[in-house]
Amino acid sequence: MSIARTLKMTAPTHTVLEGGGFPVRRPTAMGRLMSPFLLLDEMGPVHWDPGQAIGAPAHPHRGFETVTYMIQGAMKHEDSAGNKGDLNSGDVQWMTAGRGIIHSELPQDDFLKQGGVSHGFQIWVNLPAKDKMMLPRYQDIQAKDIPKVTSEDGKVWANVIAGSTLGVQAVIDTVIPITYIHMKIQQNGVHQQMIDSGLNGMIYVFGGTVYVDGKPVHDGQLGILNDGDVVKLEARDDDAEFLILAGPELNEPIARYGPFVMNTREEIQQALLDYQNGTLA
Repeated sequence: MSIARTLKMTAPTHTVLEGGGFPVRRPTAMGRLMSPFLLLDEMGPVHWDPGQAIGAPAHPHRGFETVTYMIQGAMKHEDSAGNKGDLNSGDVQWMTAGRGIIHSELPQDDFLKQGGVSHGFQIWVNLPAKDKMMLPRYQDIQAKDIPKVTSEDGKVWANVIAGSTLGVQAVIDTVIPITYIHMKIQQNGVHQQMIDSGLNGMIYVFGGTVYVDGKPVHDGQLGILNDGDVVKLEARDDDAEFLILAGPELNEPIARYGPFVMNTREEIQQALLDYQNGTLA
């Protein structure tokens, strides 16, 4: 028999400036409440005039993954290993920093020249201790290759970045079992999402209101779910747009300093030393 996940709590967001100064909405709940997610940033939406768009110049990472999902706009990336490319509307970059990478995320040249709306997400996913020093890797997935599905009644649409929903499985390979789904539910639509028991599950709403087992989670709120294996999601008053996120509680110590996330203070000091010595990546 299935056990329904209910709403444990909601957390508001606050707006901060990141990178070169672009605005992001960030939930105030962190730590074990969101494990294995270290950070959830909604980038924009913001309209940039021609020549004004900004991003994040070269910066290092070690010990975790960054997942960038562009809904609107266009970015370009480049790193210390010689990788480079563009992220256009609907594209996803799942970057496993592992032992270390130095990369930049800046507006794509044409977008910078012409201006426009930029909107997307960057989520940081923690890595288990045994994987923190793995070799870095990229998974750059174009929008056309990300599975999309609509319910039989047409009221539920999903972009399946990681995990599965409505019988559709993601194509991205993850180090730990992650669910990451961009979903829209039309007014009066209902969706039952399976989330394995024991995983931390949450809903981030960025349009309308989602009812979780009858309780509302509004635009700009993060809803943390109680344990169970299925959650009932409804849009009642208007259409709703949100992310479904889930992953395992790693239950390991976290030592964090800026762009480095390790398990001990000594490992952080080593990461800083490696970066200063030019041996991080």
